[in-house]
Amino acid sequence: MTTQPIAIDVAHVCKDFTLHGHQAGSLKGAVLARLCSKAATSTFRALDDVTFQVHQGETLGIIGANGAGKSTLLSLITGTMVPTQGTIRTVGNLSSLLELGAGFHPDLTGRENVFLYGAIMGLSRRQMRERFDRIVAFAGLERFIDQPVKHYSSGMYVRLGFSVAVEVDPDILLIDEVLAVGDSYFQRKCLDKISEFRQRGKTLLIISHDLKTIQSVSNRILLLDGGRVHGIGEPESVVDQYEHLAQVRNTMSLRREWGTGEVRFADLALRDACGHEAHVFKSGTALQVVMHYTASGRIVHPVFGFSIADGSGRLIYGNNTQNAGYTIPEIYGEGTVTLTVEHLPMAAGQYLVSCSCHSADHRTNYHRLDHQLPFTVENNIPFEGVCYMPCQWKHSP
Repeated sequence: MTTQPIAIDVAHVCKDFTLHGHQAGSLKGAVLARLCSKAATSTFRALDDVTFQVHQGETLGIIGANGAGKSTLLSLITGTMVPTQGTIRTVGNLSSLLELGAGFHPDLTGRENVFLYGAIMGLSRRQMRERFDRIVAFAGLERFIDQPVKHYSSGMYVRLGFSVAVEVDPDILLIDEVLAVGDSYFQRKCLDKISEFRQRGKTLLIISHDLKTIQSVSNRILLLDGGRVHGIGEPESVVDQYEHLAQVRNTMSLRREWGTGEVRFADLALRDACGHEAHVFKSGTALQVVMHYTASGRIVHPVFGFSIADGSGRLIYGNNTQNAGYTIPEIYGEGTVTLTVEHLPMAAGQYLVSCSCHSADHRTNYHRLDHQLPFTVENNIPFEGVCYMPCQWKHSP
């Protein structure tokens, strides 16, 4: 893909919006608000130093939580907004479906809006007449094409919008959540059209919260988080990053930290059997918990412990070095304790690891971090409960 020419070049793009602290309810209020100090307004940075390139013929998926800056980024690329900083360069004509009914005039009929969109895209009336029947048939709006679009349902809006956007035959197509609206039949038609576009060497940028679909249609995926590029690359890997970010946020309320501070965990990490940092594990494989600590003084016979809880914080299993008969005579300064769980037996789901260090008599907690490390277990074996226990059945008539 890297041998292909660049179709979209986004370099160090930032986008700021001004937030007004007071919404004026009258002309007088607006004038007074304007005369007030600058403290009445603030700046929100929706995108911060975003840089990436898309090659011709590539499909780039864009994912991220609500408010991550995805739609703002597509609006900048299509030219309906301008960046505060940075540059955006596109090669070829561009068509977009950024939001429901964007570009449609509500008082015009579907037919009139189709020709208006074509004119905006630089197509002649003759060219649009040649495409018109295909547009209407794809959208399935033969009975309603001469009705004002303000009477259209959300599904009708997006069907017509998608149909027009693809039939103007752009070099670059930008799509924002079109697969979220419409029935399964229309979604299948959209995916088929996207596949056709890819085969014809077109460039696509697609935003979707449907991770399975966007993973299947994308060559690469860009992950936005808080307006910044958190990751870009192979679809499965970036989707795993996104799901891990979501899991971290969803479990923030369960986290607790306390202790005397004589020992502190400087860093915690989860690793697979090969020693690679990981957040997704298959049931039956190994999991390592790596605990890097710092002891401010000499600690005799410290006990390091861990526990695993489900996504709601309910304890599944816990143990420590003392129970395992593994004695650490003393610690001082920096060090690392590595725990290995040889075979994860859990059902598919989300889980949380807690880590602790306390005295041998259990009276002093040096440092405890509850529910700090979220991870996911994949398991295709059907069973009820939390843990898989191999068993055999025998019938004697």
